[in-house]
Amino acid sequence: MNTITVIGSINLDRTIRVKQMPKPGETMHTKEIFSAGGGKGANQAVAAKRSEAATHFIGAIGNDEAGEMMRELLSEEGIDLTGVQTLEKQATGQAYIIVDDHGENSIMIHSGANNAFTPQQVQEYADVIKASDFVIAQFESTLESTIEAFSIAREAGVKTILNPAPALENVPEALLRVTDMIIPNETETEILTGIHVTDEASLKAAADYLHQLGIEAVIITIGSKGAFYDVQGRNGIVPAFKVNAVDTTAAGDTFIGAMSSVLMKDFSNLEEAIEYGNKASSLTVQRFGAQPSIPYKNELK
Repeated sequence: MNTITVIGSINLDRTIRVKQMPKPGETMHTKEIFSAGGGKGANQAVAAKRSEAATHFIGAIGNDEAGEMMRELLSEEGIDLTGVQTLEKQATGQAYIIVDDHGENSIMIHSGANNAFTPQQVQEYADVIKASDFVIAQFESTLESTIEAFSIAREAGVKTILNPAPALENVPEALLRVTDMIIPNETETEILTGIHVTDEASLKAAADYLHQLGIEAVIITIGSKGAFYDVQGRNGIVPAFKVNAVDTTAAGDTFIGAMSSVLMKDFSNLEEAIEYGNKASSLTVQRFGAQPSIPYKNELK
């Protein structure tokens, strides 16, 4: 069983379901409104935990109702929240999600406490990082704190996994130097590399670019087609499972959390781990919400 530490975002998601996306200036009635746990970091942690990895979290919430709700939800999952601080002068991160009848979504995020925790806080939990198999991060919290966590991990021989989402134009070299595996989607890949991904040749070219930055393993998620991987001279596409998607929220996060729960530290079983992650995300997209849609290991057998 892998031990995973996630550093990153905790959001309360407020989801609005509509028939179709509103146009500018348009007013429409909603079909449904509900709140659920979210945030890319928290989603990835829940996915890892539900696939039975020992899971720790480093992050922050505000001293508010949303923060209380998120601490309770993540505690119920059995995730170790010792590294989650409550910040007095910050609101808990929140996301406002619109989902239409085609399963497409638009998301607006208020970062709040996610962007307020510091490298000093990360240093306090260095022992947790050093005892992990993998440390996972995204771009919904402070880069300085992520660099600190990845640097501690690298020194201890712990593998680091970066999900560069939401996409950033300029990713600090200091972060890429301590990243062992990177998992962007097609859009994020183009922003990172300048290469427009259209086929396997362009996927390979983008992976080569990322390897030149010192990153050992590259996985590029390609939506309903699956995931392209390139590691240690091996590359290819692991196809996705064909399903009827109703809500794509948290699909990528589920893939990353589930995959990391079964991945070997030397990446030797990467293809099998990707297939497991694909299976998990194929269940997620058939359900509504972020964390409520993430499957448990016994559903994936």
